[in-house]
Amino acid sequence: MPSKPVIGVLALQGDFAAHGRALERAGAQPREVRTAADLTPLDGLIIPGGESTSMLKLIDLEHLFQPLREFGSQRPIFGTCAGAILMAKEVLHPEQASLGLMDLTVERNAYGRQIDSRIASIPVAGESEPVEAVFIRAPIIRRTGGEVRILATYQDDPVLVSEGLHMAATFHPELTPDARIHTHFVNTVRKRYTEGVPVEPRQEHQTE
Repeated sequence: MPSKPVIGVLALQGDFAAHGRALERAGAQPREVRTAADLTPLDGLIIPGGESTSMLKLIDLEHLFQPLREFGSQRPIFGTCAGAILMAKEVLHPEQASLGLMDLTVERNAYGRQIDSRIASIPVAGESEPVEAVFIRAPIIRRTGGEVRILATYQDDPVLVSEGLHMAATFHPELTPDARIHTHFVNTVRKRYTEGVPVEPRQEHQTE
């Protein structure tokens, strides 16, 4: 694995460019992902925020649903806001399809309409200083499975969680200059390889 892991950002909808900039600050090499072939050279992937039903339609249109599930069975994925909804095993309000990569039940738009968006300062496990969390029509994690680790809460609800390879956040870490949440994911990707866990071979890439 190179010193800078290559981490894709699903670039179908949402502020994927901001995630790319955050990944660069966190010491990774970002790549925009729009097709199944784009997944091949990646060490990890971010599924950004947006509108989850629209994102599902675009994923289906690009025939990405099964490739994303297969990728997630081998390599780390970090879902933020709508991405967290897509990572969950169960989605409510209303029910919808998801990748089912994390043992979570997530309720869509649970804080209310766009006007109810907010910014909060939240403690995060392993961080000495709180993190600024931007919530925009955010979902709420209503249930976590036994293997899910809760890294941060807001109003007593989990807002940052991890399970195995994966992470999910109900807020937008890319909308602040603080790259600590992205750094946590980049370190998860690095750990996946440095611990010698077998993964499918990936094609090497050229640095641009």
